[in-house]
Amino acid sequence: MEFRPCIDIHNGKVKQIIGGSLKDEGSQAAENFVSEQDAAFFARLYQRYHIRGGHIILLNPAGSQWYEATKAQALRALAAYPGGMQVGGGICPENAKEFLQAGASHVIVTSYVFRGGAIQFGNLEKLRETVGKERIVLDLSCRKREGSYYIVTDRWQKFTEEKISEELLERLSGYADEFLVHAVDVEGKAQGIEAELAGILGGWGKIPVTYAGGVGSFSDLEQLKEVGRDRLNVTVGSALDLFGGEMGFEEVLRYCNGGKGGFGGVLNCLCAGADK
Repeated sequence: MEFRPCIDIHNGKVKQIIGGSLKDEGSQAAENFVSEQDAAFFARLYQRYHIRGGHIILLNPAGSQWYEATKAQALRALAAYPGGMQVGGGICPENAKEFLQAGASHVIVTSYVFRGGAIQFGNLEKLRETVGKERIVLDLSCRKREGSYYIVTDRWQKFTEEKISEELLERLSGYADEFLVHAVDVEGKAQGIEAELAGILGGWGKIPVTYAGGVGSFSDLEQLKEVGRDRLNVTVGSALDLFGGEMGFEEVLRYCNGGKGGFGGVLNCLCAGADK
């Protein structure tokens, strides 16, 4: 299990929000934490710890009042850690190269692919031709409805008709280097993982899959490791002390690194010098 960090940007600020509360109307979201540091600070932090594969998510839609401020934060983070992080939020073939050239290792895509409630394979083909399979992460973030997990789009506000299943993962794996899956109903709540969803994802496990949502304790990490068959990577957001939570960042890294340490107080040094 690898730790995959996150930088969620909303209204030009690094935040941790409750995923199901996000609304485009009025740029609203229930906030768990709003950082005084910018996105570049967190990118440099992850770089110092040599953590790769984390995601930067723009939570404002293009054309909205706050999009340009949010995008500027994302670009500064990519410049601070070139090649170290992925970026998502309104990605399409027309803007994917801009973010890759700005330093993203991958682009993360949802709404462009799942338009009209279904997979648009023509869009997938165009995206793959534009940037290459090896630079694509498909975001399969989902919410539960009628006993199944359905992919949701447009900043988790719209349900599609596509259910998370091993068959779906197999169909899409030819178009992506990795999958990113937020369990939206528990995202930002730090009250436990969606074990059923983790079991589906871990039961397939043919390309890297990052699970995000609900981790609030080390027992949650242990459960994720077990039900995901130790095939899933993990993002911890609101529960981390970086974002006002109680789980120590370095402790989480040690857990995901098999108990190995060697960080040497880097976090304290970085935080102490953050405003210099």
